[in-house]
Amino acid sequence: MTDPSPVRHLRAQDAQCIRWRNGQGWTREIHAEAGVDSEEWRWRLSIADIDRPAAFSRFEGVDRELMLLSGDGLTLRLEDGQVADLQPPHARLRFAGSRALHGEPAGPGVSALNLMWRAGCVDASVWHRPLLGTMVVFVDPGDCWVVHVLAGEVGLAETDVVQGTRGDTLLLRATDSRRRFGLDGGGELLLVRFAAVDKVAPEEEMPAAP
Repeated sequence: MTDPSPVRHLRAQDAQCIRWRNGQGWTREIHAEAGVDSEEWRWRLSIADIDRPAAFSRFEGVDRELMLLSGDGLTLRLEDGQVADLQPPHARLRFAGSRALHGEPAGPGVSALNLMWRAGCVDASVWHRPLLGTMVVFVDPGDCWVVHVLAGEVGLAETDVVQGTRGDTLLLRATDSRRRFGLDGGGELLLVRFAAVDKVAPEEEMPAAP
């Protein structure tokens, strides 16, 4: 079930290490968001560790976005002949989870942030942003904003309790009405807005300086 708390702090060291669906690799699961009436996840955030060439698991009805986190690069070869080279520091690719995909890491291995969401149920908007001082995020009821710390640290301007460092993730929600969150600190963030497919994110929904 979904945690109703407006703020949830997921620490990097608490991620669960699990096998890929096809058994060819390992991933560190940060969070899997289940539906209200179902244990099947609606969206999922994890970090894939890739130390050898391998076929990726296929997920019918799922959209994905992969972002390089560490390593010298990752070459992705898709079934239709498309080739994408994810180069450092944080190149990324969005694709349908149903597509056959083979990954080839450069050097001894790489790690990649893996976003997955059910097409037709949830939509994901993604921003890669520097954090210099304060950034404001407005969260509507029913949405969930993911703040993943790529570098540096981030805290919530409203509290001294939540302080995320590199590899940590914050989940931000609103209950009955739109809520304003001030992110404070210095570093680099990946921000993801997960919303129902009937909600379109206008330009003003992008995170902004106060």
